[in-house]
Amino acid sequence: MALLVACLGSGCASTSNKWVSLRTTPRNPLTESLGLLTRQGPKPTERSIQLLRRYNLEDALKGDISQLLAQLDKINQHEPKRELVYVMAELAYVGANRADQSKKSDKALELYGSAVLHAYRYLFDEQYAVASNPYDPEFRHACDLYNAALEGTLRIVQAQKSLRPGTTLNIKTATHTCQLEISLKSDDWHEDDFDHFEFVSDYEVHGLTNHYHQYGLGVPLIAVRRKHKDTTPREEFYPEDLSFPVTAFLRVKSDSAPNSLLQQASLELHDPLDSNTVQIAQASIPLETDLSTPLAHTLSQPSLDDNRLSTLGLLNPGKIEKLQGLYMLEPFQQDKIPVVMVHGLWSSPVTWMEMFNDLRSDPLIRANYQFWFYLYPSGQPFWFSAAQMREDLAHMQKSLDPEGKYPALGQSILVGHSMGGLVSKLQTIDSGNQFWETLSERPFAELQAGDQIRAGLARTFFFDPNPSVSRVITIGTPHRGSKVANDTTRWLGRKLIKIPSMIMQGRHELVANNPGFFRENAPLDVKTSIDSLAPESTLLPVLLNAPKGPWVHYHNIVGEIPKKGITGWLVGGSGDGVVSLDSAKLDNVQSQIVVPSDHVSIHRHPQSILEVRRILLQHVDELRNFARQEPVVPRSIPTPSENQFVPAGQGMATARDLQPAMTR
Repeated sequence: MALLVACLGSGCASTSNKWVSLRTTPRNPLTESLGLLTRQGPKPTERSIQLLRRYNLEDALKGDISQLLAQLDKINQHEPKRELVYVMAELAYVGANRADQSKKSDKALELYGSAVLHAYRYLFDEQYAVASNPYDPEFRHACDLYNAALEGTLRIVQAQKSLRPGTTLNIKTATHTCQLEISLKSDDWHEDDFDHFEFVSDYEVHGLTNHYHQYGLGVPLIAVRRKHKDTTPREEFYPEDLSFPVTAFLRVKSDSAPNSLLQQASLELHDPLDSNTVQIAQASIPLETDLSTPLAHTLSQPSLDDNRLSTLGLLNPGKIEKLQGLYMLEPFQQDKIPVVMVHGLWSSPVTWMEMFNDLRSDPLIRANYQFWFYLYPSGQPFWFSAAQMREDLAHMQKSLDPEGKYPALGQSILVGHSMGGLVSKLQTIDSGNQFWETLSERPFAELQAGDQIRAGLARTFFFDPNPSVSRVITIGTPHRGSKVANDTTRWLGRKLIKIPSMIMQGRHELVANNPGFFRENAPLDVKTSIDSLAPESTLLPVLLNAPKGPWVHYHNIVGEIPKKGITGWLVGGSGDGVVSLDSAKLDNVQSQIVVPSDHVSIHRHPQSILEVRRILLQHVDELRNFARQEPVVPRSIPTPSENQFVPAGQGMATARDLQPAMTR
């Protein structure tokens, strides 16, 4: 097992499933400035105390905060000053925090609500003669007060199970009654998608190297999705226990007069993947967003345990069959180009999360692309996985776009790591008769086999390039095999990897019913993925030289361990430790770079991620340039060539029925 981990593992993303942990105390930007965690408890800043002294109200700090706020509100009505509103926001938050610590939730809700409204007025109310000064530290403190007070409000509302899109709440504040409508600002998620919310500030991320948090206004939330059984085609592609980012923003409606006892407000739930700003009057206001924590929260769920998925997919391919397929971690968007990420040996889609996290943080990438992930049993030969992927891609296309109305889906880009690069490349080539001829010199029509096995062989060895795939990016891929797949590791793989009994039975049937039909070195004898990656594999040269669809572009990223340290001294300069430079490099590609990395880490290396980003942006630029020149003509699905045999009864078999014919 250790040998396989070191040599052939394509890099599980984590040795632990703990991507996030709960903080002892939620992160709060006001902790130091207001002394929230000090022994004496929170207190206003010296600047606010100074204003109270000017109005002879410093002693009032010892009394009821609500009464002090009422006094300041009266002063502000007669002598409107923005600094007065700021102090009211700060005092309300201090009082709310004290009430919260004393478990007085009604009082805390009243004062948190007051703090939000006053902070909003400080930032956006235009009745004051002097505009807010964005260079004044008080301005940033007002933003922090708005965010922290809104979070405090939402925590209490959430505890009362009242935080639901489409509902209206009445919240009594120290000086107003606020009528609050909760609305969802997303074209992709719907109100029934929300099970509950958790707060980003409660969590600390461990499993992702980079943490993408944009500063602005609002409260970043983790929306835990409710899996519902409906007829929406996209529903089948969302995994269990999916969480997604949401930012809560409270907007005071413009028709609410500041001195009115009833304030109309809207709590807007924004999808930061769709928009990370809000418009207030003529200004575009950045939302406070966090994309990484909800992702890490999703990855921490037991159903997405990478170690379990990777090991099960390698050692017991039959067990992962029900989980196999394409997955989305974001809502399907018909106008965005799919980037499909395909893992390698002993791995799962979780291995892509570093790259996904980095790419998704880029607004240009986010505006043009959606990311899908393919999970398959990595213990089986790669050509079997490729045949299943062809069917799964066709199924998704038919489910999401049955009438072919979405041009973006016809520009899909596949990104494959290690063996996943071979699986991806097999989606884009014309098989002709070349793949079948690795099995036999005799025509396919002469094969004696039942309909199910014939259908499986036909789909595995006769295929056309997928017209919806426009580019393939291979990373650390053994295009000419790997010497690590030697006699020892292949023997060990056969001992450890459990091949379903029906596979062996199907192989024996074929050989028994067709004596002398197959070549001596036919890949019928290839039982595991490790066998299929051996340099002497008869299918690898065919794949290397097979004609691709004329619309397809290839890009290649190669790993090379630097010649330094003990590892570098042993294998540096010859490849990534698993795949040699000679095997990893390709001719006739649009781009190719060498990255100083080992095999396990190459798809997480910053240079690899930057190269993928460059290719994605290049693709968008080329599409725009092409669109300026002439209208886009959709590619039709090519018909099989005359020499490709389509067996009778082929429609009777499903992708899972192909297994007996593909892995012998």
